[in-house]
Amino acid sequence: MATAYKIDPTEITEAEWKVRVDLAAFYRIAAIHKFDDFLYTHISARVPGPEQHFLINPFGLTFDEITASSLVKIDIDGNILSQSDYGINYAGFVIHSAIHAAREDAHYIAHFHTADGMGASAHAEGLLPISQRALGIIPGLSYHDYEGVALNLDERERLVHDLGQTKQMLLRNHGTLALGSTPGEAWSGIYQLESACSVQVAALAGGRENVLIAPEAAQEEVRRQQASRPAAARKREGSKSHDQLVWEAVLRKVQRELPGFDA
Repeated sequence: MATAYKIDPTEITEAEWKVRVDLAAFYRIAAIHKFDDFLYTHISARVPGPEQHFLINPFGLTFDEITASSLVKIDIDGNILSQSDYGINYAGFVIHSAIHAAREDAHYIAHFHTADGMGASAHAEGLLPISQRALGIIPGLSYHDYEGVALNLDERERLVHDLGQTKQMLLRNHGTLALGSTPGEAWSGIYQLESACSVQVAALAGGRENVLIAPEAAQEEVRRQQASRPAAARKREGSKSHDQLVWEAVLRKVQRELPGFDA
């Protein structure tokens, strides 16, 4: 396995170390689900504190190799602030810096290039209301048109404008993106979006004319249910939030299947 310069946990705050561990686990759960694209996509996390610093993967390590101490800390201008044997993916910096700077709730951001995510992003109608998962996503899904490889800093303004206040996005002809204030929220968002894209790609294999669109009344009912989740349902789910339950499950799975992320 490749190695990278590893920081001493005693050199940083306890809060930053926790974010590093969670972000490394995020990379590894993405690898387990085959959401990675060799070296070419990225997940980032904001470093706690008043500075606009965030963590991103060292360009050269695959998702299953990333550890808490090998993550690279950069500022909003792309300056590398932590010693590393690797640089960063510049396109990743452009996309992630734009959103971290504009959205206070964007503590974690995931952007993937899966075949199904790119396939759905290239569909003229966008994400279709053909599955329960898609119905839950569509009301809060945004789109950003393809402008070429994300190397131009002036694209950041348009990306942020198109994202608005949504937390899930299809980047046209490009891939998927989700953000969250917690790792559990961001992982759940990208997982649900990727899953909806996979269902759509599978359904369209039989031809667009054979795809069953969910009834409009059912679509409206899902929107209503999401806007006002019944108190009884919340009570039965226990004292922990959905995001907490999701992330605890992620950490257990990563610890079983790809341990070592917290080094």
